[in-house]
Amino acid sequence: MDGDHVRELSGGVSQSGVRDHNERLILSVIHRYGAMPGIDVARRTGLSTQTASIITRKLEGDGILRRGAPNRGKVGKPSIPMELNPDGVLAFGLKIGRRSADLLLLDFAGTVRAQIHTTYPYPLPENVFRFLKDGLGEMLTQLPPALLPRICGIGIATPFELWKWHNIVGLAADKFRSWKDVDFAHEVAQFSDLPAFVVNDGTAACHAEHLYGRGREFRDYAYFFIGSFIGGGVALNGTVFEGNQGNAGALGSMRSTGPLGESQQLIDVASLHLLEARLIEAGINPQILWQTPQDWTGLARYVDPWIGETAQELAKASLSICSVIDFEAIVIDGAFPPDVRAELVERVRRYLINQDKRGLIEPRIEAGSVGENARAIGAASSPIFSQYLLNTNAGLSAY
Repeated sequence: MDGDHVRELSGGVSQSGVRDHNERLILSVIHRYGAMPGIDVARRTGLSTQTASIITRKLEGDGILRRGAPNRGKVGKPSIPMELNPDGVLAFGLKIGRRSADLLLLDFAGTVRAQIHTTYPYPLPENVFRFLKDGLGEMLTQLPPALLPRICGIGIATPFELWKWHNIVGLAADKFRSWKDVDFAHEVAQFSDLPAFVVNDGTAACHAEHLYGRGREFRDYAYFFIGSFIGGGVALNGTVFEGNQGNAGALGSMRSTGPLGESQQLIDVASLHLLEARLIEAGINPQILWQTPQDWTGLARYVDPWIGETAQELAKASLSICSVIDFEAIVIDGAFPPDVRAELVERVRRYLINQDKRGLIEPRIEAGSVGENARAIGAASSPIFSQYLLNTNAGLSAY
């Protein structure tokens, strides 16, 4: 599929445009708490019943909301809840990782409609953008024409300063360093009219957990996502906080201490690239770590010590984070199977018991629920969140 065809199919972007404050407020409340009748919408938002009714009818007319099944069984006329229309808004999400990339199409309810996956030795720009272009072409041709105008953008989750963490030499190294000068919006515009939204990959994963996972349970929390390199995000006042430069929650850069007392970063002592190196040392193809679906059966000999070491570092980092903001919870997720995540969380809890917690309110240590797909889902949620939901921290990011 050529670039002109991709551009043509992508031309009907977001016909309803960016929503106003009260529309975003209502959509955010329904997104967070689920379907509800108009009277509950008014109560949750603080809007008058009449105002809430006018806005919900408008959103229904725009195809953003839809009527759910009537609530029967009570005295009087059954109430009809309003719910998000999954077909009302869609977005693409691209995750750029050290060993793999994913492109998916997400609907307004958080369901992945389609997804493709690729692996590579290193994420060189021309390969990543070719994967994006071809993937968009493939997915757009399979989408019903009526849904094309509902696509509101492409979110791209990428590590901060991607060009700094390679270990290759020669021509490939020069190509890798070219990420420093890449203008993502310009590159996407070569083959699509969809607007591009670039977000740090750790922040993207945090968005996914906040919008579609356990993040709804907490008001303020810190979030770790462990991929090839550990990253993270922070949620304040019920919204993921990205910071003035989009790099808030760069938890992988927290200071740690190496075995000889040398200064290191958390990224050096609590990332999957350490487990990858152990597999290579043992003569095992590390590709098994990045395959989809994930199956780490038979790797316990190497995974178990990695979990122990990582848990110790996360326990110390969790308390360091809480010395700045008294987060009620630390949420941990990563690009690994659910059983590995569960064991890692349990070990962090145990290590936390013996840590020096003077002057601190001990946070809950909780497992995330989105899993390996968090960064791609979070990438896709970026254009949706930016244009349709309410950012309660908007004032905190202003200069």
